[in-house]
Amino acid sequence: MTRGNQRELARAKNAKKQLDSKKGKAAAEKDGNKGMTLEARKQRDAEMMRLKQQKAENKKSTEGKN
Repeated sequence: MTRGNQRELARAKNAKKQLDSKKGKAAAEKDGNKGMTLEARKQRDAEMMRLKQQKAENKKSTEGKN
């Protein structure tokens, strides 16, 4: 069974997607990360996750009291 031009259409669609998206940028080049080292980004992200987890725990504990 042949696929006809399905493969060619998929390649064209993917090429357009790659051009349109910002996937081509490295993490250090993205707007939120400019000027930050890898370690600084890791620290920032870890702190954000700690706050998110703390918020979830607080929400869970207040729901348990009701």
